Amino acid sequence: MSFLSIMSRRTRAPGRALIALAAAGGLVLVSTFPASAHVEVSSPDATPGGFGKLVFSVPTESATASTTRLQVTLPTGKPFASVSARPLPGWRVSTKQRKLPAPVTFEGFTLTKAVGVVTWTAAPGKGVRPGQFQEFELSVGPFAKGASSVAMPVAQTYSDGTVVRWNQPSVEGRAEPEHPTPTLRLTAAGTAAHPQPASEAPRTVAAPVSSAGSTDAVARWLGALGNVLGLVGVAVAATTRRRRG
Repeated sequence: MSFLSIMSRRTRAPGRALIALAAAGGLVLVSTFPASAHVEVSSPDATPGGFGKLVFSVPTESATASTTRLQVTLPTGKPFASVSARPLPGWRVSTKQRKLPAPVTFEGFTLTKAVGVVTWTAAPGKGVRPGQFQEFELSVGPFAKGASSVAMPVAQTYSDGTVVRWNQPSVEGRAEPEHPTPTLRLTAAGTAAHPQPASEAPRTVAAPVSSAGSTDAVARWLGALGNVLGLVGVAVAATTRRRRG
C-alpha cells in the first residue's frame, strides 16, 4: 500500500467527521430559527394624533406549509377613522367593519363603526413559502394623541390548516411569550418599534484637494524627475570621458 493511499484514508475520516458536525450544526440552526421569527409590526412615519403606514412582517415558520392567510385585528377602544390596504400581487384583501361599543369623536366627527379586521388571502398556488417572509401594509389613522403603543393581534393560517394566533401579551420583566401580540410602540417624535441609535458614529470624510495643492504636487514631481535626469546625464558624461581617455 502506498504512502499516499495511507494518508488518504487517514484524512478521510476526520473530513467525514467535520461534515457530520457541520450538518448537525445546520440542523440546530434550522430548528432554533423559528423560535425567534415572530410576526411584527412597525411604521416609518406613525405619530400620536397623526396618520401613518403599518408594516406587518410575516415569516413562515413551518417547514412544510406556506402562509396562505393573514388576519389583523385593529383596536376598538381607540379605532382608526381611516384604514386602507396596499395591494399585494397574488393576494386578495378584504376589510370588515364592526359597531363600536360607544361612539368615538375624531376631529369634529363621530364614529359609530370602524374597520375592525383586515384579511389577506393568497390566490391558489400563492403564499409565503417555508423559509420566506412577506410584508403586508396598511395606511391608518389618526392614532390617539395620548397613545404610547398599539397592540394588534394577528391570526396566521397555513396551507395545511394550521392557525397560529399571535395574541399573547408581553409583560415587562417576564419572559417573552411564545406568540406575542404584534405591538407598535409610539413616541412623541414618531414610532420606536425599531429604535434607531440616538447618534450615528462619526463618519470620516476625505478632505477635497485644492487646485493649489494639486499644482504644488505636480511641481514637486517634476522637480524630482529633473533631478533624476540630471544625475543620469552626469553619469553618462563621466562614462564617455573614461572611454575617450
